[in-house]
Amino acid sequence: MKTLIGQAYHLHLDPKNWSNMELFPPLGSLYAAAVLREAGHEVHFSDSMIAESTDVWEAALEAEKPQLAVLYEDNFNYLTKMCLLNMRDAAQVMIEAAKKTGALVIVAGSDASDVPEIYLGFGADVVINGEGEITLEQLVATLEQDGLQKIQDIEGITFYGADGAVIKTPKRRSLRDIDSLPMPAWDLIDLSRYRVKWKAHHGRFELNIATSRGCPFHCNWCAKPIWGRAYNARSPEKIADEFAMLAKQGNPDRIWVMDDIFAMKPGWARSFANALNDRDLRLPFKCLSRADLLLRKGEVEALADAGCQELWIGAESGSQKILDAMEKGTSLQQIDDATTLLKQHGIRVGFFLQYGYPGETWADIKQTFGLLRRNLPDVIGISVSYPLPGTPFHDRVLDQLGSKKNWQHADDLDLMYRGPFKTSFYRVLHRFTHRLARYQRGTATPIQRDNAGKINQRATLREAAGTLRALVYMVPLWAQLHVLRLTSKPGVTPIDPKLSRAAAGLGAVDLGEGN
Repeated sequence: MKTLIGQAYHLHLDPKNWSNMELFPPLGSLYAAAVLREAGHEVHFSDSMIAESTDVWEAALEAEKPQLAVLYEDNFNYLTKMCLLNMRDAAQVMIEAAKKTGALVIVAGSDASDVPEIYLGFGADVVINGEGEITLEQLVATLEQDGLQKIQDIEGITFYGADGAVIKTPKRRSLRDIDSLPMPAWDLIDLSRYRVKWKAHHGRFELNIATSRGCPFHCNWCAKPIWGRAYNARSPEKIADEFAMLAKQGNPDRIWVMDDIFAMKPGWARSFANALNDRDLRLPFKCLSRADLLLRKGEVEALADAGCQELWIGAESGSQKILDAMEKGTSLQQIDDATTLLKQHGIRVGFFLQYGYPGETWADIKQTFGLLRRNLPDVIGISVSYPLPGTPFHDRVLDQLGSKKNWQHADDLDLMYRGPFKTSFYRVLHRFTHRLARYQRGTATPIQRDNAGKINQRATLREAAGTLRALVYMVPLWAQLHVLRLTSKPGVTPIDPKLSRAAAGLGAVDLGEGN
């Protein structure tokens, strides 16, 4: 079938991230394109990630006149997992535009998996639930031969039956052998446009890759509508081959490994480092892992040998009480030790922080300030707790949610349930914490040196100016923070001691059977 593939996520509709301009091709969408093309279909691609409006999609529909229009979100990109209303609105426009051309419409992604009825209401013919490549391939083959009449036997889809009732077929198991999938269809996008944007904003160029799918851990606020708690990894050799291909075709300065947890399986990181070494390849990358996994013997050393330049840890909070309430499964001591180890091996450290979890107090927040002071991460990312469907956290605060159940964009930071403090408090806390972390780093290392150990006067002056600037911004934010803290109502959603793995219905960790 003649098919047009796109995605509803437009970076331009997410103001904070458009301003940051860390622009990555929609990897998941490119996988879908590769699978359909390998199956013999004529595939065209509309790259919404870099588009400034849905007009680009509508122009592609007019130019290609496809039989089938597929909105397939990049499920590897955490931004699509946030189920933002701006992107849902874009999806509605794109679905309606496709239907006007007479095309059949398929939708796949986190938001559509959570609320398929909404997307069917927009006019989609079929919603794919969860992991989509195999479902998509089978679905398109059936549509080509029989139309919509015989799709009821395909696992993992939602659609309207003949009587208008919503039909949801049984869930499809996650693909174990993900090495069997073709490489993403990189040739369908214009990498030069990405390069220009990156160079203009950051002076470098980055591309992205996924080495695994899913996360088996049970943080009770984390939504997993695509892979659930299954985990499957590609082989280190396959990833080394893809690194080599990207180095040759795209010549990036760095790779973003998009995994929820990179190199989770014991020995994977060392095998990957060896595979890169066999190919005489050194390409810096950034990734995400857990503090406890990083403390395995030789793990950080292997990551450094492979070329890891920056690693993010889901630190979340400086309060062990809050980490335990989240069922994070890590300790403050592990975060401290992992950070020290990473820095000893020359790897930059990023912390993800989360404010506003039920039961968090001002004392807990101050402990998070202390976590930053002790560890001095090189970069931080901050959010507030965001209840998404399918999580024990969401189920617990469901009766507190009003008409707004999703953020409009990534910088919304609306505390949609009755949290410890008001939303306005957390928005100021977000800005203050960024300034505080910058100030702490600057005062801890005021003297900047070059590789030979000599004082770099220009860099030292630049660091001093940045530290002073952070302090100037911090003072009024600190005053605002205290006014809002004292005028906010006390929290009414305390930690629930009954919220446990058993209460949440969570069983054993599923590591999958892939490589």
